[in-house]
Amino acid sequence: MKQVDGEKLLASLGDGVNQLRGRLTPDAPMDRVTWFQAGGLAELMFHPHDLDDLVTFLKLLPEDVPLTVVGVGSNLLVRDGGIPGVVLRLSAKGFGQVELAGENRIRAGAITPDKHLAAMAMDHNIGGFHFYYGIPGSIGGALRMNAGANGGDTSQRLVEVEAVDRKGNIHVLSAADMGYSYRHSTAPADLIFTSAVFEGYPEEKAKIRADMDAVRHHRETVQPVKEKTGGSTFKNPEGHSAWELIDEAGCRGLMIGGAQMSSLHCNFMINIGHATGYDLEYLGETVRQRVFEHSGIKLQWEIKRLGIFMPGREIKPFMGVTEE
Repeated sequence: MKQVDGEKLLASLGDGVNQLRGRLTPDAPMDRVTWFQAGGLAELMFHPHDLDDLVTFLKLLPEDVPLTVVGVGSNLLVRDGGIPGVVLRLSAKGFGQVELAGENRIRAGAITPDKHLAAMAMDHNIGGFHFYYGIPGSIGGALRMNAGANGGDTSQRLVEVEAVDRKGNIHVLSAADMGYSYRHSTAPADLIFTSAVFEGYPEEKAKIRADMDAVRHHRETVQPVKEKTGGSTFKNPEGHSAWELIDEAGCRGLMIGGAQMSSLHCNFMINIGHATGYDLEYLGETVRQRVFEHSGIKLQWEIKRLGIFMPGREIKPFMGVTEE
């Protein structure tokens, strides 16, 4: 059953779309975008050509049309009913630049892969960015969730962020404006991050390379990097490791439909075949339920879930277990 109608939404935007240089795609399949390779359709997807094109589109888009921003799709779970409204996906050509921006400073576009920022820093003997080499996402997502790994996180390196609001106005935010905490930012949810400036410190290239190699080795050894996955499924509760709680609750290797909690790293959910968005979210909420019943701890999703359920296939948090 089709849950979205992209052609109708596109027609409602009128002739103004003819001035856009980016690509508009009605009923865009999100299973081609997400690393899980699952989920329904985006009602209308827009790839802006550059910042000016994005601003033009935002000024054209009615305020009552939902707008969802996605990056490379590495930590997204899309529900099978699809994503209503517009899905904005920044283009690599317009928002994937990475360049020096002063002494020990680097400017990176929001769609730049995290590992490309790490590599750029190494090439110019700038330390402090090796942790990005192990994060399979883009800078925009890292900014939104204060992405981190191996003892480092985005808040430690950020100088400022360029962003656009829903009305097409451009803003510059300082690191303090982002309101960072563990895997969280208090920056307004409607801001679309377009680029950011980061600062490191002088360091020998050999030391940086060794740190990056250690990150890569760790990731390849303990994480299912060759599977269709969304990275870490749940945040680590304070004082605990999510994977240990999942393991203790007997959920390592747990399968529902085509979805499984990895036997290698049980905080990674994987699509072992043709998992649907329903399979993946049902599995995740089942794990949350079992961990809660076993330890009393409520795991919180780290993976971002988007879209609407198919009728009759709604999933309740914690599988309906009553929360105090």
